Amino acid sequence: MNALSAFVVVLALAALAFVGGQVVILRPLFGVILPWAAILTLLLGLTHRVILWARAPVPFRIPTTSGQQKSLPWIKAGWLESPSSTPGVIARMALEVGLFRSLFRNTKAELREGPRLVFGEDKALWLAALLFHWSLLVIFLRHLRSFMEPVPAFVKALAALDGFFQVGAPVLYVTDIIIVLAVGYLLLRRLRNPQVRYISLFFDYFALFLLLGVVITGIFMRYVTRIDTVAVKQLALGLVTFAPTVPKEVGSLLFVHLFLLSALAACFPFSKLMHMGGIFLSPTRTLANTNRMKRHVNPWNSPVKVHTYEEWEEEFRDKITAAGLPLERE
Repeated sequence: MNALSAFVVVLALAALAFVGGQVVILRPLFGVILPWAAILTLLLGLTHRVILWARAPVPFRIPTTSGQQKSLPWIKAGWLESPSSTPGVIARMALEVGLFRSLFRNTKAELREGPRLVFGEDKALWLAALLFHWSLLVIFLRHLRSFMEPVPAFVKALAALDGFFQVGAPVLYVTDIIIVLAVGYLLLRRLRNPQVRYISLFFDYFALFLLLGVVITGIFMRYVTRIDTVAVKQLALGLVTFAPTVPKEVGSLLFVHLFLLSALAACFPFSKLMHMGGIFLSPTRTLANTNRMKRHVNPWNSPVKVHTYEEWEEEFRDKITAAGLPLERE
């Protein structure tokens, strides 16, 4: 039901934007006002979440590790698995952010006949997530050409590399194919895997359907219903320069594309998608593991009356002596 509800909502949003794009009085709403509101919500929401995370106290070292931490000189430490220095943390974070290293080592469990609990690798999830995120980054950077004039050289180079195979006209971008397959796999996994489906909420499906809607409408505009790119760039430049204009040549499909993207941006700070920023503020990833190298004391501990060993020994001296146990102090 969560998947069906999310699909219906996204479909309704797309239909609303398509109709709004055909009504002259509503075109500024869907082409300017709602995108501006979505970006404002995104920026304010991101700032609010980052400030909350940054202010959260972390009195102890709580990094997630999977290797030997540094202790005695003759014990070999895992400088990457259990980093004890800033360079080690940076290296581990680079592999985590760029290659999803922890997800690469993810495993899955299945209950088979017997019954037998079988553990196995789950590299398909890692590959789909990696391809999706990198394709999304490339597509985002490619779209900068619509918002900048002149177009930066690195954007042109990236677009040329993405369309290296020169398949058809217009040039087929590899990331367009990859991102559809990756999002399709992530969605199919939530629908087919009983364990994942059980813990999936409405917004888990909603975000995937929004992404799929944004990608499909973008692909449709590029390869099927060719749009006026000059008009699109006028609209995009007007948004970023605060000189809004909605050319009449802009088709309704662009409003659907833009509206779904705006909905995704507005929901971003209040959803699980915030893991993009959260990973850089997570103490389980960003802290060096120095628990055996340095004593960490909770600064918020209230002063309490402690019962030292010397006091305990003095209190029970007679009983300890009667039992024949050694005393620290005779």
